[in-house]
Amino acid sequence: MIYTWPSPAKINLFLYVTGIRSDGYHYIQSLFQFLNYGDTLKIISNKTNKIELFAEKQLFLNKENTIIKAAQLLKSKALYYEKTNCTTLGAKIFLNKKIPIGSGLGGGSSNAATVLIVLNKLWKTKFTLEELAKFSLKIGSDIPAFIMGKTSIVEGIGEILHPIQRNEKWYLVVYPKIHILTKNIFSSSFLKSTSQKKTIQLLLKSPFSNDFENIVSNKFKKVKKLLSMLSIYAPTRMTGTGSCVFAEFNDKLSAQKIFSLLPKNMEGFIAKSVNTSPLHHVFYKRNTHIFN
Repeated sequence: MIYTWPSPAKINLFLYVTGIRSDGYHYIQSLFQFLNYGDTLKIISNKTNKIELFAEKQLFLNKENTIIKAAQLLKSKALYYEKTNCTTLGAKIFLNKKIPIGSGLGGGSSNAATVLIVLNKLWKTKFTLEELAKFSLKIGSDIPAFIMGKTSIVEGIGEILHPIQRNEKWYLVVYPKIHILTKNIFSSSFLKSTSQKKTIQLLLKSPFSNDFENIVSNKFKKVKKLLSMLSIYAPTRMTGTGSCVFAEFNDKLSAQKIFSLLPKNMEGFIAKSVNTSPLHHVFYKRNTHIFN
């Protein structure tokens, strides 16, 4: 049987840049929250020695795609650590894309994490989640949080995770149809100062904000307008380095009411926050009877 695997979106409830390393990577503190909304992937392992990615019935051979990068990385690590004798590991991966690219919702990182977790089982390479998370930093700094699968405060360059439990909320997420490259925002000349690093307790008690919000909203007027519009009704922030903006509600009905007030050409969705990644929920539920 071929299963469909979740690849959930995330939002950053807060995001602070606390320093810059000598190699140019930024130290951050962020609260990483999963949503019950995202892409889906069908992953079929084979022994063709090829990693093939299909999306909307098209074959994508772009090696820069995080899905292909993740599969190739897992294969190379498995062979290096002699986790398998099979040099012909291959897979066909089918992507159903719902998370907008360049939106700050972590779609590419989430896709990579789903591929690493599922192929690790299908290929029987037997890496731990911690090992997969460590490897994944080579591809992207958000991937470890997706792999570990818990609502977490993220520190360092993305490798230090502090799992926490939060009350479930409903979020109206609006996409202004702007594709923002994370590396461009991190390298912005307007990011001149960094936030002071705080303790976990102080982070959770302080008002939440995003160090990139002013930079992005000043550059993209659509984002600024969205922030202004939604903040009338509910606590509103930008996620990641943009471009999506989210408003927080205690119930679904309230989120739906405000969504209905927005202009009809606004692209967005309503989702519930979850403390465990939908991928983990499905994966471990299936684990006992499809991988043994």
